[in-house]
Amino acid sequence: MSRVLVARNAEAVPADDVPRLPLAAFQGIVADALTAGGRVVAYFGEPAADGVTVTAALANDREHVVGLLSTSMPPAVPSLAEECPALQLFERELAEQHGVVPVGHPWPKPVRFEPPRPGEGAAGRPGPAETIPGAYPFFAVAGEEVHEVAVGPVHAGIIEPGHFRFQCHGENVFHLEIVLGYQHRGVERLLEGGPDRRTVALVESIAGDTTVGHALAHARALEALCGIEAPPRAVALRAVALELERLANHVGDLGALATDIGFLPTASYCGALRAEFLNAVAEICGNRFGRGLVVPGGVRFDLPDGAAARLAGRVAHAWEKAAAAARLFFRAASVRNRTDGTGVVTTAVARELGLVGPAGRASGLAVDVRATHPFAPYETTPIPIVTHEGGDVSARARVRRKEAEHSAAFVVAALSTLPLGPVRTDVPAPRPDRLAVSLVEGWRGEICHAVRTGPDGRFARYQIVDPSFHNWMGLQLALRGQQISDFPLCNKSFNLSYCGHDL
Repeated sequence: MSRVLVARNAEAVPADDVPRLPLAAFQGIVADALTAGGRVVAYFGEPAADGVTVTAALANDREHVVGLLSTSMPPAVPSLAEECPALQLFERELAEQHGVVPVGHPWPKPVRFEPPRPGEGAAGRPGPAETIPGAYPFFAVAGEEVHEVAVGPVHAGIIEPGHFRFQCHGENVFHLEIVLGYQHRGVERLLEGGPDRRTVALVESIAGDTTVGHALAHARALEALCGIEAPPRAVALRAVALELERLANHVGDLGALATDIGFLPTASYCGALRAEFLNAVAEICGNRFGRGLVVPGGVRFDLPDGAAARLAGRVAHAWEKAAAAARLFFRAASVRNRTDGTGVVTTAVARELGLVGPAGRASGLAVDVRATHPFAPYETTPIPIVTHEGGDVSARARVRRKEAEHSAAFVVAALSTLPLGPVRTDVPAPRPDRLAVSLVEGWRGEICHAVRTGPDGRFARYQIVDPSFHNWMGLQLALRGQQISDFPLCNKSFNLSYCGHDL
């Protein structure tokens, strides 16, 4: 038997074909893959008679494939987090959800508390007290004139809840600790037993600003499990919506960065122009955030040819104005003074942490699902990977600007050449005992939906990895050695999701 089952993006494989290895062999393969440049895209557990079955999905970006393997884990296992930091949060999640304690983990703290299922005792799915003893163990720095600044979890305005605790000496930040989990809604559990009438609505609510990205990851996973493909016209419209979602958020982020710096021309223009791209999504489906557009089997709405051509012109015009506002931003000496060298995450650190999306690419990592694990229409109409070596706020902003430029060009071209034909096909029942790992490049980065069906064809396990799950630790390290006044700027340059992490 092969030690790893190789699958393509959103390819359904028989669940029983995933190799089940002894723990030592499983951990050896995972560690070797990560230290050799591979990435972990999913790492999840399921209760089993002999312990907890843990499945790993490891991305080989050069070969455009995902390697699948599994093992049975006892209540305590050696931690791989020190050798492979990208696993640290996945191991903590396993401890919280299934009681698999990572022995020797350098940072064994709660992720988001997972209460026991009905009928399960503490041994089946321990609560936080059994998983990680004691109250939340904040890291503290001792010394003369060292002080602590606590922010949140309740914030002013409409920001979601999250707690930030800074260890400072004067204005200098020694350490930032971020505590999340306040938005934990149990989405993965709610999806189990599906698909049903509520499934798409649940998926769209994972992270509201990434409705299209998560809906597409789900749709492609379910289509693989059902053995169908969406029609070409639907595939094109899905990609248009995904890139419009990217445009809206990247342009909005440039405006928000300008606001934090106090550079009002770009702040005003980009804040308003974000609405142009949201309205373009609404032109397709009637909802500015893409709710109700992407469904298994295709899309719910079509665009007449005349409407598509008019929308292409509007997007092109809106991007011309956004590009002009961005040029003002990057040419200003006051902007460069605040962004250059601020919040640096080196390439080595980004690779160790497994950063994805603009945050990873701004540190030199060429990781973009549209190129590394492509699917239609990106296979035939590729979008270049935008990278930068700086790893600072400026680099993250520049990556966003260039990606928005590519997205605008893609949308205009796609709307001008939409394939003919239907936009939706019938969706049969999912095939039983199958596993599919679906990857989509959302605007924040790689979205992963790993779905396994049971003997009845229903969802037996539904694992979601939002890009924020990979990237929050990057923000923590970006603040080390910075002024505490740089936090809003660094935070906005990552612009991570609280609810996408918390699920």
